[in-house]
Amino acid sequence: MIEKVRALIEEPLKKINVKLCNVSYEKDGSMYFLRVVIDKEPFVDVDTCVSATEIINPLIDKIEDEFDDAYVLDVCSMEKGDK
Repeated sequence: MIEKVRALIEEPLKKINVKLCNVSYEKDGSMYFLRVVIDKEPFVDVDTCVSATEIINPLIDKIEDEFDDAYVLDVCSMEKGDK
């Protein structure tokens, strides 16, 4: 499922000069999170995360039935030490 999400969103994100760094689906407490880590030069700001989310949401809605549980989409940037 993670590879399918990656394949769906990587090219559309490139069109707005956003690099897809990582996709994970994990449980944190009682909630599941679909975490999408992005990067952009010179930096990722809130507007970049919002734009990426607006691209990602409708794409993953098309494969929503592949997720066993409800989840929260978390689009975030890499931390400086992660690069």
